[in-house]
Amino acid sequence: MKITILTLFPEMFSALDASILGRAQREGKLTLEIVNLRDYTEDKHLKCDDYPFGGGAGMVMMAQPVGSAVEALDPDHKARRIYLSPKGKTFKQERVFSLAEEEHLLLLCGHYEGVDQRAIDLFFDEELSIGDYVLTGGELPAMVVVDCVARYLDGVLSPESLVQESFSENLLEYPQYTRPVEYRGLRVPEVLRSGNHAAIDAWRREQAVAITKKNRPDLLS
Repeated sequence: MKITILTLFPEMFSALDASILGRAQREGKLTLEIVNLRDYTEDKHLKCDDYPFGGGAGMVMMAQPVGSAVEALDPDHKARRIYLSPKGKTFKQERVFSLAEEEHLLLLCGHYEGVDQRAIDLFFDEELSIGDYVLTGGELPAMVVVDCVARYLDGVLSPESLVQESFSENLLEYPQYTRPVEYRGLRVPEVLRSGNHAAIDAWRREQAVAITKKNRPDLLS
């Protein structure tokens, strides 16, 4: 899969070269293309934002650099184009699965007070939000989307790592333990050391239901 990211702050994405995502890129399972929108502005001072019509605080990203970048990088509109925005649809696990089937994603990171609506209307397929809060820009949400989607690409993680994790079957994940058996007076539940896999599975599901009921009861409805 190829993921193209349009941003005013490309240096923020150095974090994606580490850990599992870095390995996925080195092994050719994921290609990340980080694009500086200033490379596409027609302003001689490399300006990509201006004051909003109608007044108001802050600045708005201009349509021209965004549009020019999209047309240059995806001229035939083969990519799924997504604007990361607090007013978009909430990014959920089922959307992760569908995006992992795409060959090319193009992500736009908004900044300041947002992006000129004409760029969104003309060049983007959808808007996605990672939650009901506002960040300083779309860079962190873009990283979240990349991380979530990349996990489901062939060969990035072992299939066993993707089974029974949070949000599978609309349940949060059960507690996990490793050695030592006892730590500061707290012991690993005996059932996990029993070797009885049916009992272990039953315990894990019971715990998953209890945690979901406590922390995310909306998932059970």
